[in-house]
Amino acid sequence: MTQQTQRIVILGGGFGGLYTALRLSQLPWESTTKPEIVLVDQSDRFLFSPLLYELLTGELQTWEIAPPFAELLQGTGVRFYQAVVAGINVDQQRVQLQNGPEIPYDRLVLALGGETPLDLVPGATSYAYPFRTITDAYRLEERLRVLAESDADKIRVAIVGAGYSGVELACKLADRLGERGRFRLVELTDQILRTSPEFNREAAKKALDARGIFIDLETKVESIGQDTISLEYKNQVDTIPVDLVIWTVGTRVSPVVHSLPLKQNQRGQIATTATLQVPEHPEIFALGDLADCIDAQGQQIPATAQAAFQQADYTAWNIWASLTNRPLLPFQYQKLGEMLSLGVDNATLTGLGIKLDGSLAYVARRLAYLYRLPTLDHQLRVGFNWLVRPIIETLSQ
Repeated sequence: MTQQTQRIVILGGGFGGLYTALRLSQLPWESTTKPEIVLVDQSDRFLFSPLLYELLTGELQTWEIAPPFAELLQGTGVRFYQAVVAGINVDQQRVQLQNGPEIPYDRLVLALGGETPLDLVPGATSYAYPFRTITDAYRLEERLRVLAESDADKIRVAIVGAGYSGVELACKLADRLGERGRFRLVELTDQILRTSPEFNREAAKKALDARGIFIDLETKVESIGQDTISLEYKNQVDTIPVDLVIWTVGTRVSPVVHSLPLKQNQRGQIATTATLQVPEHPEIFALGDLADCIDAQGQQIPATAQAAFQQADYTAWNIWASLTNRPLLPFQYQKLGEMLSLGVDNATLTGLGIKLDGSLAYVARRLAYLYRLPTLDHQLRVGFNWLVRPIIETLSQ
């Protein structure tokens, strides 16, 4: 009797999910039949999210930062479904896809990422623009185009949240809009980039100041209207006219994950062991934004692309080990530093004993991300384009 092929189902094609799938396809399965690997994502493209800001300034093109899954998975044996996950039955080990088949699994990887919660203040769902997906970037691009073509003297932009996303967006958009832009960065706490190294925070402050971006610290958003934002500072509410509000605050776990009968923290993230498995369901692995992960050293793992990228390696190894009767490895998180884009041709980075800002940091950031792109083929195509594009632009002037 032939042994039935095992199936690994990976839900979510971000850094956690896609990189787990690619790594699994490369591992040696000689002694056992290679399992079927299925990747499910609601989009047809992977998004290299740290470079999403560069779409708005025209520094990068969609194909560079959002290659199709079909292209990335070619020749890997990984089967891809573009679908929304409707439900997961953890007892029967089945995944139900919306308008699609029910897929049984032997190992399940939860890597569905998070969503931007827009229902935290009145009016945000209707009038604020999130910035997390390629669709968000296109929507924002269209709004910016309409504003740029209007006869308004100034384009007034409020960005809610002075974390990484808010600061990077403010600098990029200020460079794009130039003299026409009027920017406010609204932050609930008493400083920007709360979790960043001091060097990066100071570089960011300088970049924001140089662009005339006004920072509202210790300020709460009360409500958002069609062309207004109401801000509360020291118990006083001011309503300010705006043309565009961008919301960069918060991450929420998707409802399908939140409804699972698995141990979760207050934010709805799923608890994992150091081997990235779900307690009581060792056949399920969770990583990225939706995982409440403590590594082998007992440190809480941040919800960043860098962390998900590292978790993917361990997840793939541990699934392979669990199917080939080898020991599983506890996750060891290595903080490699932090990079921030601060406008066109400007960045800051701190890590591995290095501190850089300005155009040199911009080049270093680009090279680091080029190395992190999902496949060698894509790295070569993008790298070649980065080399050739400036030459073509220079010659065509």
